[in-house]
Amino acid sequence: MLITGFFGVIALVSWALFLFALFAFVDAAIHREDAYRAADKNTKPFWLIILGIAAVVMKLFSVFSFLPVIGLVAVIVYMVDVRPAVRQVSGRGGPRRRGGRGGGSSSDGPYGPYNG
Repeated sequence: MLITGFFGVIALVSWALFLFALFAFVDAAIHREDAYRAADKNTKPFWLIILGIAAVVMKLFSVFSFLPVIGLVAVIVYMVDVRPAVRQVSGRGGPRRRGGRGGGSSSDGPYGPYNG
């Protein structure tokens, strides 16, 4: 009974990793190609291939294998490095200002416009 519960938890972790990779793949697919170049990151097809392979590997292989770990590293790199940069370039992830508006000019400081 304990082993059955353990493998049930492992199955849930495996599904969670697959869904995380699938989310990253879909997120990479909806951004424009030029946003990747403007953010000085690898190209959109590169990330789609890497994240697609990561999702397939996470679905097919056991969590105990090293291939899903490599896929997880690729997904984490996309989520913490590439995604914020691409979102900022495309205007979706800039800093929020009062009134719910994002963005601002390049001369804005943390408390408003800089006129120095």
